Amino acid sequence: MIRARTAAGYALAVLTLINGRRISIKGADRPDSLRGVGISHAVLDEYAFMKPEVWELIIQPALADVEGTALFIGTPEGKNHFYDLFEKARTKPVGYEDWEAWQFESLRNPTLDPKEIARSIGTMSVSAARQEFGASFNSGGGVHLREEWWRYGKREQNNGNYYIAVDLAGFTAGGGLKKGQLKIKDEHAICIAKCSADGWFVEEIITGRWDVKETALRIVKAYRDYRPVKLGIEKGALRNACGPYLDDEMKRLQTFFLIHDLTHGGKAKADRIVWSLQGRLEKKRLVLNEEEGHSEYAVGWQRKLIEQGNDFPSPLTHDDMLDALAYIDQLASVSYHDVGEIDTLEILDQTVGF
Repeated sequence: MIRARTAAGYALAVLTLINGRRISIKGADRPDSLRGVGISHAVLDEYAFMKPEVWELIIQPALADVEGTALFIGTPEGKNHFYDLFEKARTKPVGYEDWEAWQFESLRNPTLDPKEIARSIGTMSVSAARQEFGASFNSGGGVHLREEWWRYGKREQNNGNYYIAVDLAGFTAGGGLKKGQLKIKDEHAICIAKCSADGWFVEEIITGRWDVKETALRIVKAYRDYRPVKLGIEKGALRNACGPYLDDEMKRLQTFFLIHDLTHGGKAKADRIVWSLQGRLEKKRLVLNEEEGHSEYAVGWQRKLIEQGNDFPSPLTHDDMLDALAYIDQLASVSYHDVGEIDTLEILDQTVGF
C-alpha cells in the first residue's frame, strides 16, 4: 500500500510492506519535520546538499535507539560536511571503525554513453567536470595551479642536487596523552626535490600525522637516504619543539646535518606558493616522480599533491604539501650560467675555486 500527502509544501510517501514494515520517502529541506520517528535504516540521498544537522541532530539519534544503519549517497559539493564524513569513513578514526566509503566515477560507468559524457564535459569547467563526472571532492580551485600543468617523469632526466624542505604542523598537548607529551594537530610534509638549471624534479613528498618524536625520526631518515645539499625547516616555535628530538635522532642514527632556516619573508602563504610554483608548472619546469615514494607515508603522494593544487587557495582544505614544495625555492641554489663559456675566468685558488 502506498500513501502520499502534501502539507505546507512538504511531500511524504509511505510504502507499507505485507510484514508491516514501512518505507518512507521524506524531504530534508525542513529538518524538524523528520523528528520523532523511529528508524532502523536511513538513506540520505544527495547528503552534500543537506544541512549537517539532519544527520548529526536528527537521523543519528533516531538510529541509535535500535542500533540502525545509514547509507549516504550523492554528488560531491566541495569539501563540506559530506567530504568530512567520507574521509572519516575512509580513514576510520576512533568511533568510525565499522564505517566504509566508496567512490564511483561516472567516467567509468559502462551504462553511460562516452560520447554524451565527452559532450557534457566540453561545456564545463575543469573543476565542475571533476566533481560531476569524476566524483571528486574539490573546492572550486585549480585557478592558480591547474591540474593539466602537472607533469610526470624519471629522475634520470634531472642531474641536479637534492634539497629537503619540511613544513611542520602544529603540536598540542592533551588528547589523552600524558602531561608534557605532544600530539599532532594537522599533517607534516617532508618534500624531497632534485633541482638543476632545467627545473625541479620532485622525488617524493612524505606526509602524515605523527607525534614530535616520530616526526624527528622521519626527517633524519629522509636526510640519510637522500643526502641533500640543504635541509630546511620553517623558523619558529614548531621547529624549536622538534629540535631536541632531532638532536637525539641524529646521534642515534649517526647522521648529522645543519638545519637551514625557512621563513615566510613577510608574504602570505598563498602568495608564496603561487610565486614559487605557478610559473614553474606553467613553463613545464616542475616534474613529479612517476614512481611511488619509498616511504609508506608517500604512497599516492602525487595525486594528493595535485588535489591540493586543485583546491588551492580554498581555506577549507589543507595545503601542507604545496607549502613544503614551495619552500624548496628558498633552499635551491642553482646556477643558470655555463661557467665554461666565460673566457675571462681565472682560478686563483684551486681548493675553493675562487
